[in-house]
Amino acid sequence: MTANEKKDLMAMACRVRMGVIEGTHSAKCGHPGGSLSAADLFTYLYSKELRVDPKDPKWEGRDRFVLSKGHTAPGLYAALADRGFFPAEDLKTLRQVGSYLQGHPNMNTVPGVDMSTGSLGQGVSAAAGMALAAKIQKRDCRVYALLGDGEIQEGQVWEALMFAHHYKLDDLCIIIDNNGLQIDGRVSDVMDPYPIVDKLAAFGFAVEEIDGHDFEQMETAFAHARETKGRPYAIVMKTTKGKGVSFMEDQAGWHGKAPNDGEYEQAMNELRQALAEVEAM
Repeated sequence: MTANEKKDLMAMACRVRMGVIEGTHSAKCGHPGGSLSAADLFTYLYSKELRVDPKDPKWEGRDRFVLSKGHTAPGLYAALADRGFFPAEDLKTLRQVGSYLQGHPNMNTVPGVDMSTGSLGQGVSAAAGMALAAKIQKRDCRVYALLGDGEIQEGQVWEALMFAHHYKLDDLCIIIDNNGLQIDGRVSDVMDPYPIVDKLAAFGFAVEEIDGHDFEQMETAFAHARETKGRPYAIVMKTTKGKGVSFMEDQAGWHGKAPNDGEYEQAMNELRQALAEVEAM
């Protein structure tokens, strides 16, 4: 990865985070914490990893992405807008009556969304089905799914992982956003999912753990995923919930709460400063 590529990714990640704050503040509801922890992942996927075409969102040859933790739609929407799937100005209509940008992704209304999600645990099942269909149809595309670490407390997730291993879905890559927090507190206190890496390996996945805010580690991990044959791949990202906004970082209370006017100004000022520092590099 060149210095300029990394700079571009860092700048887009700032814009994605600003989009999250813009949308949730306008809606006066939503899920900023997990959207911010996954902002770097959304950035990398839509800048470098996914084969997609904003001018043709339903292009048959595209890679598929399923946001299994559908409540973090503000982050996905911000990345799609930045990539040109729809106007960034529309982020301000999040969750409002008549808007196509509702609180969870809707594949029927949002350009670039491949699966409607929201009920936790179900998205990864859909992704596994897409990956099997692609293999049966001999289509040259890959399928990616992002799950939350609280979400993997759902039993359906592990049924889907068994399915993926059984059918040797090497065109499937799942990513776990391991920020350690869910709506009720620490995941380790609510329903301990650890050791996540060992459990994924026991279910037949090739597994890698990375810093989910490090683009170079992402680049290496996704290269490994593409190179792995005969079994699905899993990337466990260690992240910080609320990343990029000082008062939201590592705070479970920001799982599903929108910033008020004062908090909005503080968050946007911090992100504008971060963007200015990146642009000055």
